[in-house]
Amino acid sequence: MAKEKSKQKEKIEKILGIDDSGRGPVIGPMVMGGVMIPTFMQEKFKEMGIKDSKKVFPSTRVRLAEFIRANSEFSIIRVWPYEIDFGDHVGINLNKLEAIKAAQMINEFQPDIAVIDCPSPNIPKWQAEVENRLQTTKTKLVVEHKADVNHVTVAAASIIAKVVRDGEIAKIQSQIPVPIGSGYTSDVITRKFLEDNWDKYKGIFREKWQTWKDFKNKKQQKKLFDFE
Repeated sequence: MAKEKSKQKEKIEKILGIDDSGRGPVIGPMVMGGVMIPTFMQEKFKEMGIKDSKKVFPSTRVRLAEFIRANSEFSIIRVWPYEIDFGDHVGINLNKLEAIKAAQMINEFQPDIAVIDCPSPNIPKWQAEVENRLQTTKTKLVVEHKADVNHVTVAAASIIAKVVRDGEIAKIQSQIPVPIGSGYTSDVITRKFLEDNWDKYKGIFREKWQTWKDFKNKKQQKKLFDFE
């Protein structure tokens, strides 16, 4: 009598990439993206031309974001200006806030490997911030600078985060009759908008940012001089 052999299913290893878009702007949210795929799909993602979002034209980013969403498990977390301001008020800076959100994604997906583009110059310290919040011991954590350049899953995360961030800026612009620019303080349009409107359109500005405070102080001082 032939012996029946039970076949064990081979475990499919999954890798999660995490990256952010919009850390520095004075307007709008920071967006964190997480993209998880089986490790064997990494080559396919590379073949599709998925790379660091800064190296991809906007129209191509949108097309690639559609491919990524259709062929992965993904997560988007929007960190709004009020949350960034409140975090700063209670001693949670942006690096720590990112560690909290990264751990949230890892806890949600429970990947075998999680690769994160590190926002802090101190990788071991920031990695510990993430590890202290993990509810899983099965995930191997890889934390690097330039992870969006070296790992296709992180590049994919950077693309969907950037597309969502651009969409949020477009939504804000659609409600404001004057140009707001990109939201970055290096943008002359954004600086002009901020100078004229720092005290209007509540909720869109990161009011703990020094740039916003500088324009506020400048206007308040001008009013004092005008009064004198």
